Amino acid sequence: MVNPATEATLASVPSASSTDIDDAVAAAGAAQRAWSRTPGRLRGALVRGIADVVRQNADALARSLTTEVGKPLVAAHGELEFAANYAEYVAGWDRRIEGEIVPSDNVDETIHLLRVPVGVVVAITAWNFPIALLVRKVAPALIAGNTVVAKASEVAPLSTAALIAMLHEQLELPHGVLNYVSGAGDVGRALVRHPGTNMVTFTGHRDTGKQIMLDAAPNLTRVSLELGGKAPAIVLDDADLDLAVEAISIARHTNSGQVCTCAERVILHEKAYDEFVERYRDKAMSLRLGDPTTDVDLGPLVSDRQHAKAVGAIERAVAEGATVVAGGGRPTGREYERGYWLEPTILVDMPRGANVMREEVFGPVTPIIRAGSFEDALDVANDTRYGLSAFIFTSDYRRAMRAAQDLDFGELYINRSHGEQVQAHHSGHKESGMGGEDGKHGVLRYTQLRTVYHSYGP
Repeated sequence: MVNPATEATLASVPSASSTDIDDAVAAAGAAQRAWSRTPGRLRGALVRGIADVVRQNADALARSLTTEVGKPLVAAHGELEFAANYAEYVAGWDRRIEGEIVPSDNVDETIHLLRVPVGVVVAITAWNFPIALLVRKVAPALIAGNTVVAKASEVAPLSTAALIAMLHEQLELPHGVLNYVSGAGDVGRALVRHPGTNMVTFTGHRDTGKQIMLDAAPNLTRVSLELGGKAPAIVLDDADLDLAVEAISIARHTNSGQVCTCAERVILHEKAYDEFVERYRDKAMSLRLGDPTTDVDLGPLVSDRQHAKAVGAIERAVAEGATVVAGGGRPTGREYERGYWLEPTILVDMPRGANVMREEVFGPVTPIIRAGSFEDALDVANDTRYGLSAFIFTSDYRRAMRAAQDLDFGELYINRSHGEQVQAHHSGHKESGMGGEDGKHGVLRYTQLRTVYHSYGP
């Protein structure tokens, strides 16, 4: 593990052995029935405790996030506040997971549909929001009566391990209810394939999600996958350009562009093209890039691998005809000689089929193209294998509603930047995943239905 801003070594993290994996799944399995019988209000109290622990240790956790991921401290605190808010929201389901009563065709009989836990949930999280993603999976799993085995990305496991330790030290967690193992993909695969695993919830790359489905298939283990995106940001000729420039800049550059809901490509109506590009370029060039422990807008990318991927995307775009109008490489200066730094970069003039218009970059790189009409913009936006998030900026209510109907994405932001809310729902269409997080549907994802026929005749 290295600090992405300086490449200084942070720590060495052990990889779980097959025995460790078996022990973790066995502990979760042994604890699950008793945990499911625990009254909901007590499970809710524990989940509320997660929010308390996150807030009480926010300074230490934020510094850990900044050190291992490279996000500015203010953004790290924002991640922690989301996690705490989410735990509080989910805790409110302690008395709200309800079944149903339906009429029977038979005399003296009632049918109950019960919401029951899935069992042992394996939660595999991504490196870009380690704490938020952990809580986003653990809280609903626990409130529904499941037990958990968590594994963080090997790219950024330290914050997750720290929070897990804090939860065990500061809450009265029953033995086996929340377990943690560390390691790379081989550990995750072993957890997915384990016969004691009842559900896998994963956030990460599309190809890894596909492999998880294959590995889960022999045991018919259910999966919930939150995968990548290639979010289009459509700016129409009647858009408020001040709003659009500001919102898209945030949506592209948050966490140095390493967010699955980031605005990965901008589609401009030809009448708005020139003015938007000029304003957006000025905005990108004004962003402060530097030491993430200070007051800056962007830190480094998380790893050498991620940096190489983003630089490679720029180089390939240029080879395919793109013009770089801002950024394009490592910033100059002594403080940027080490670390995984990349300037905010804007690309124009590339063909619609260019790789940078189709594949996720996950870095501060904005490709921009023209659209001749509203219909053309919708067609370009939908021309992707991904379907996570999309943005549209317009003053025409009819166009906004058409976009809500016709854009094939799980999440649409109209005249605003990204940032989902805990009571809503976050899910992808097409190759951006299956299942979903947040809100009512995110909680109920961690339950299954059991039908009980009550016959009370003679």
